[in-house]
Amino acid sequence: MLESLLVNENKNIIDAWKQMSLNAKKIVFCVNDQGVLTGVLSDGDIRIQLIKSENIKTKIKDVMNRNFVYATDKESKADILAKIKGMITIIPIVNDDFIPVDYFEYKMDTHIPIAIPNLGGNEFNYLMDAFLSTWISSKGDYILRFEEEFSKYCFAGMKKNFGVAVSNGTVALHLALVALGIGEGDEVIVPDLTFAATVNAVLHAGATPVIVDIEQDSWCIDPKEIEKAITPKTKAVIPVHLYGQPCDMKSIMDIAKKHNLLVIEDCAEAHGAEFEGQKVGTFGDVGCFSFFANKVITTGEGGMCITANQELADKMRTLRDHGMSKTKRYWHDCVGFNYRMTNLQAAIGLAQLERIDLILKEKENLENLYKKQLEKFDNIHFQLSDIPGRKKITWMISILYDGDKEKLMQNFTDNKIEVRPFFYPLSDMPIYKDYVFSSKVAKEISKKGMNFPTNKIVNIELINKIGECI
Repeated sequence: MLESLLVNENKNIIDAWKQMSLNAKKIVFCVNDQGVLTGVLSDGDIRIQLIKSENIKTKIKDVMNRNFVYATDKESKADILAKIKGMITIIPIVNDDFIPVDYFEYKMDTHIPIAIPNLGGNEFNYLMDAFLSTWISSKGDYILRFEEEFSKYCFAGMKKNFGVAVSNGTVALHLALVALGIGEGDEVIVPDLTFAATVNAVLHAGATPVIVDIEQDSWCIDPKEIEKAITPKTKAVIPVHLYGQPCDMKSIMDIAKKHNLLVIEDCAEAHGAEFEGQKVGTFGDVGCFSFFANKVITTGEGGMCITANQELADKMRTLRDHGMSKTKRYWHDCVGFNYRMTNLQAAIGLAQLERIDLILKEKENLENLYKKQLEKFDNIHFQLSDIPGRKKITWMISILYDGDKEKLMQNFTDNKIEVRPFFYPLSDMPIYKDYVFSSKVAKEISKKGMNFPTNKIVNIELINKIGECI
């Protein structure tokens, strides 16, 4: 970890900012060409410098703090605590040659968040490029590039792939429903265990949701329950790849073909997940993604619809852009929406997409570390990663807990560790009661489920602290 805190003083402040994203500590130790410590720099120092000069190429040595607190490798923990007096969280530890050999982190009052955006690539460079181009709204090269590259990533070599960038994942679902002609009088089958955006999009489209139960092992929508719930009014199904786990897309697509149903995949939490070697989002008529700040890759807020159908993609773009004609400006062919993403958001998204495989690998490694450190607990059950045909990704570290979950979560809160419960089943909420078909398993999974911190600052020490809470 020390290596990720070090940056050469001759580099630019943006290089320092990237390094901070890699270490998730909001600080770097500045060294000269000989490796000698010469200063420290915080994210706050960089923000102040950018406001003052707007020069992203400012040298680190010109703005770093040369009057900083440090410790030597001969000082005891008590000596260091007395020196920092709880005011500073991270300080360098140096040897006799003033070369950093370690660091000391004061964590007494540190809050451990559930998620932190991973912004260690070209995000700032692309964002500034988009900003300086003055194309900061819903037109610009980055939107087109992000749409093209993300759809190519998902369809992975398939000839036809189209992406339609939108303002968030919820409107991606709504846009897909409307573009597919789903509305009043139609029924759309959705899983009981999902974020409310899934069912809300159906209601906003004027259709009637039908809420069905989930599988015990995958926590995803149960194909058997889908088939039971089909009526003459059923028009579509929205399988949700929950917490990074793919649904049984073979069974779902077989059912859809048999009953002539449309399929809209909710992939908000499953970027890169696969079923039988094919990425989610590419099985149905439309795949819908979210790029909210806690998702695998982020644009802050944002979403995407992907499809292999060019006519459908064109229709979604028209609806997204106020229903305006592509050939006659200010002429509206249909009643549309303003569901557009900005060029600034797309610039961040493109940079995120460049590192998606690395981000997914880091998350997978973290989940394996959790499993190794917590395998001694019989009352903790990790999300399954070996269901045949399914290649899940790690979005959050998702577990089931046999015990008093509310008491355990309060214990985490008291120790400043942010954990999240699973979503409430839709069937538990009065506003959705009239739409419930089946719900038994979802209630059981929701009652036991929680998500642990899944970000770059999680290490063995924190996981062991989580074990102590358990």
